[in-house]
Amino acid sequence: MFSVTVRDHLMVAHSLRGEVFGPAQRLHGATFVVDASFRGETLDADGVLLDIGLAGQELRRVVERLTYRNLDDEPLFAGTNTTTEVLARHVADTLAGRLREGAFGERHGVSSVVVTLHESPVAWASYERSL
Repeated sequence: MFSVTVRDHLMVAHSLRGEVFGPAQRLHGATFVVDASFRGETLDADGVLLDIGLAGQELRRVVERLTYRNLDDEPLFAGTNTTTEVLARHVADTLAGRLREGAFGERHGVSSVVVTLHESPVAWASYERSL
């Protein structure tokens, strides 16, 4: 399996509902390092899984829509706890949709997308989806 990964970052404000979240129930800021990995078993004739430059641009477009926002106020996440896992799924689903629309050019052998949000140097969550 081949993998191409691009990285960006995301800064948001949000609060989380439920006793399990302790002090994170209050409004707080979060900065995530975001890794988006595109996986597949085949390369094109040039030895490429997908255009890494376009992948970086598309990841930037996704995180720009969320950065410097209070996610509690975003209709997209109404009624949803914007946990690290939920945000990873949102980014992965959005990137998968952009792949299907052709935003990355040819996607060659890409068969899945994995998005990892790093909360800190010692904690992160990922979401993987097939295309």
